Amino acid sequence: MRIPVLCLAIVSSAWASAGAQTAAPNPLVTSRAFVFEQMKPRTNANGSESRNFFSGTLATGESIGVHESVQPAGTVPPAPHKIQHSELIVIQEGTVEYHHDGVVERAGAGSILYVKIGTEHFVANVGDGPAKYAVIQIGGDTKK
Repeated sequence: MRIPVLCLAIVSSAWASAGAQTAAPNPLVTSRAFVFEQMKPRTNANGSESRNFFSGTLATGESIGVHESVQPAGTVPPAPHKIQHSELIVIQEGTVEYHHDGVVERAGAGSILYVKIGTEHFVANVGDGPAKYAVIQIGGDTKK
């Protein structure tokens, strides 16, 4: 039995449309607010908490992702890891040690950490209270 060409075209179009609908839309196509209370928190294995705000592509072509992390006092820091994007980490609360490139730097609220692409690093809470920081991922593999 032969399927008419028109039927094949309709089915192909429906599959393509369904595929397009399942792909995550770019949240950065319009200006908007990303409301903290609408971002669901996730508890990590080490007891820290994170909230993903978005991953998307700017109109100028750069991929960008933003999440917030909170490490309670005494939390075991994440293992050293390498990234294939750049990061700006804005310390909102607490005191952290930023381990990178064989260097340890201490930073508190209001400080900004820069992580160059390919840098093995981790951030550890060294204060008596929670350490809260926003991570802005730019370029590279920000969608992973």
